[in-house]
Amino acid sequence: MEPRRPPEYILEVLSDPFSLKDIIKALLHTIFFHRYFTPIRPMTRDLLDITLPTIDDVDLETLIDQRATALVRQMDSQAGYNYGGGAGMGYTGDGGTRGQLAVRFFEKRRRKTYFSFGKGEDDVCWEQWILNISLTRAKDEMAAYKARKAMEMNLERNAQKIINIVNRDKDHIPPITTTDTNPFPYDIVVNPKSDGWGQRIGLF
Repeated sequence: MEPRRPPEYILEVLSDPFSLKDIIKALLHTIFFHRYFTPIRPMTRDLLDITLPTIDDVDLETLIDQRATALVRQMDSQAGYNYGGGAGMGYTGDGGTRGQLAVRFFEKRRRKTYFSFGKGEDDVCWEQWILNISLTRAKDEMAAYKARKAMEMNLERNAQKIINIVNRDKDHIPPITTTDTNPFPYDIVVNPKSDGWGQRIGLF
């Protein structure tokens, strides 16, 4: 019997090059705010006229910043520092510059063996989030205004989607055995397809 696949939630993210890191960090903080099962001090940050939650945890903030920076560098390299192209309203979300970031949450399960020795724990994924990022570039002031409005709507829509999901889907969350420390390990992967992460868990 194959293990049950963890639920996968996909966010389609739109950003210009200048807001990319902040938008990625904001969405990651919003996800972790609802999946960090330890007492935390509520904090918020404002981005594109939207107030979003954030977590005051040095280790998590460092990891989020590192992964967001790595994603920006990867997309910079992919675009050759030229986020050009576009038609229609003067900006584009399909100019060929795309990136992906994945977040997984795990529970530790005792490894079953037939012998008394060699016992241990396995990290079993119980939830995953995929952020598909498309870059846009405005060619003039009017296009920049329209692009900003599109980014605002996209960010607000993704934040609301996260809230709707975490309020709706709760049955798959493993038992929480402690609130002294975060009970569930996690990881954040940039471009999981090329990393081989998706193949290892049967996603791609």
